[in-house]
Amino acid sequence: MATQRVSPFVSSTAKRLDLTLVADFPGLRVLAWQGSRLYASNAYTLLRADTSGSSLRWQKVGHYQPRWWRNLSPATRLTCRLFRDGFHALAVLSSGHLIAAVPGAIVVLSPGEAEFRLSHPVRRGTRPLHIAVTPRDQIFWGEYFDNPQRDPVHIYASTDRGQTWDVAYSFAKGAVRHVHNVVYDQWEDCLWILTGDHGSECRILRTSCDFGHVDEVLSGNQQHRAAAIIPTPEGLYFSTDTPLESNHIWRLDRRGGLTRLADLSGSSTYGCRVGQAMFFSTMAEPSAVNSKRTVGLYGSPDGVAWQRHREWRKDSWSMKLFQYGNAFLPDGVNHTQILAITTTAVHPGDDETSLWLVNLT
Repeated sequence: MATQRVSPFVSSTAKRLDLTLVADFPGLRVLAWQGSRLYASNAYTLLRADTSGSSLRWQKVGHYQPRWWRNLSPATRLTCRLFRDGFHALAVLSSGHLIAAVPGAIVVLSPGEAEFRLSHPVRRGTRPLHIAVTPRDQIFWGEYFDNPQRDPVHIYASTDRGQTWDVAYSFAKGAVRHVHNVVYDQWEDCLWILTGDHGSECRILRTSCDFGHVDEVLSGNQQHRAAAIIPTPEGLYFSTDTPLESNHIWRLDRRGGLTRLADLSGSSTYGCRVGQAMFFSTMAEPSAVNSKRTVGLYGSPDGVAWQRHREWRKDSWSMKLFQYGNAFLPDGVNHTQILAITTTAVHPGDDETSLWLVNLT
């Protein structure tokens, strides 16, 4: 059982985090980093840019051929939002294979090929929120679907670069609603599993990569309902994703101590690390508790001192039909000082990727 304390919000390093806008790209959604390479998509076309040089140029990596009608719906920003089109998650393997989630399927692009092929149909829900990969090219994703009957929920794994998939672990009927995220932790060579949505369904679990040992670390309330988690040498940082209570950023240290670090203006589903700095974004998902119709970006130079750095206003279109306002942050390992953000359902900045230089002063 983790011990809980509240941080006094005092930075031990006294560093300041500043963001400088360096580029923006309408129509792109960021997906993942691989060192200095950033992957993004435009509808069903995957692009890549190397950020290590003096200029940044996007190059086509591959494309996916969806059902015929999904070739029409990305024609406008609103129809693309309505039908949740395009790539939603990406994992880059050391072998060069790319594993992606698109509506209704897990797809694979092999080195030397130009078109993603169907690897595994997604039968429940439309797609997982994230795909995890280990240095040994083990791949994992968890089922994310409405699940009103609380049927068993599966985590799938592949050890052959996405050629075949097996159920690595199943939550029993009634145990959880769905899986929010599976994240690899390089410092303990393990996986962290985040589930939701109510009561004991809200869990943070630690497991070996072969699922031989699955341990429940946190569970039982809305402050353990998370979708974004950032492993670091000293512990794990996670943000809560709840419309039922105030949201916060927490640190779970390697000894099991739990510290509340900062307050958030809304539910948070994305986080990332840029050098020593960390970032979480919030959604415009108004509820009785979280009333703001804005999307926020929160950052810290050291994991101790947190502040809101950017804010975007939700646009006027229906949240139910055309999505909550959000700021997507990419998965993967980032070796640069660049923060990549894609904002959606906000004004201004809908369907736009911006790149920011992160300075610690």
